[in-house]
Parts: sequence; C-alpha cells; structure tokens
Amino acid sequence: MDLYEVMRTTFAAREFTDEPLPDDDLRRILDNARFAPSGGNRQGWTVIVVSDRETRRRLAELSRPALQRYVAQLRAGENPWNPFEPPSVTAEEIAAVQLDWPLLDTLPTAPALLVVCIDLRVVAAMDQDLPRVGIIGGASIYPFVWNILLAARNEGYGGTITTFLTAQEPAVRDLLGLPDHVAVAAMLPLGRPVKQLTKLSRKEVVEFTRRERWDGAAF
Repeated sequence: MDLYEVMRTTFAAREFTDEPLPDDDLRRILDNARFAPSGGNRQGWTVIVVSDRETRRRLAELSRPALQRYVAQLRAGENPWNPFEPPSVTAEEIAAVQLDWPLLDTLPTAPALLVVCIDLRVVAAMDQDLPRVGIIGGASIYPFVWNILLAARNEGYGGTITTFLTAQEPAVRDLLGLPDHVAVAAMLPLGRPVKQLTKLSRKEVVEFTRRERWDGAAF
C-alpha cells in the first residue's frame, strides 16, 4: 500500500471477524515494526503474545477500573485521566459505573492480543525531574507501537492501542511475570476489522501548527 494511504486509513479497530491472524503474518508485522526509532537505538521493547483465554479474560478485567473512571469523568464533563486537573468524581461514583464497552468483550476473543512492555533501564526520560507527569520516555516505545498498527494495516489487519491496563500494572506484573524494571506501555488487540474505515476525522494542519511561538500565526 501507499505510505500516505496507510497513514490516513489506520483507524482504531475494535471489532474483528473470526478470521485468525496466522503467526507468520504477525511475525511479519513485528518484523517491520521493529524498525521504529528509539532513544539511543536501545530498542527496549518486549512484546508478549497472549493466547491463553483465561489470561486474556483477566487482562480485560484488569482494564475495567481505569475504564470505569474514564466513563465517570466523561459523564462529569471532564477530560478523563488528564494529569493537569484532578478528577471531581468520587471512588463510589467510579465503582458504580456500569460499563457497556464492547472492547472488553473483544479482548478475550481477538485473533491476536499483544502486551507491549518497555525496559525502563534503557529509557532516557529527560523530563523526569520536572514538576509534571513525564512524557518523554514514550518517545522510545510508542513509535514502535504505532508501527505495529501501520504494518497491520498494510497486511489487511487492524487494531487499536489501549492503555487502561497500565493503571493496574502491579497486578499485570504478577500475571505476566514482569520484572521490576519493566513497565506496561500498551495492549493491542489485532485482527481483520469487521469494517475498514477509509475516511478519518482529524484536525486540519492550520488548527495545530503555529509560527515561531505558541501564540504565533497559524501556519
């Protein structure tokens, strides 16, 4: 496929057909995704391919609390999980959320389920001493994660990046046997999308590009 077509049509696929994703196809996806950049070319990622149905079910359940908070904050008119404004919703309100989120049902049955981890010992988190949540470390893992989805699209598959699981990282660590120096970056269900979207809605360049300064003229 044309590169720009892949970039413009790789959407968040959350529903899949029953068609399996063969190991050879998944290996080819990962073989191309591995050429993503990372700080110092340290390539600190590890991908865990989870096939066991009970482990998948448990991963879906571990994603539930973060998703409940997400929904509770949405209903309260907040931007969920943003690190700048503390949530106004209470623990009781979060726990009371009844989820109707098909993705939770998809996780145990998706043709493939990947948990992507990062070795924190090789991440150059240059913003770690700033008085805000760190984001720089993501530069060494999320280009790889996105490459997985781009490669999957090129092969006719799809998927989505989910991060709800990371809120329960200690439990995930026990479930998957992760060492202390490893963090969970994302969980990706992959498969053949039920419907392939070809027109995605995104902001225009003029809306997010400025000249010289934050308050500069639109580009």
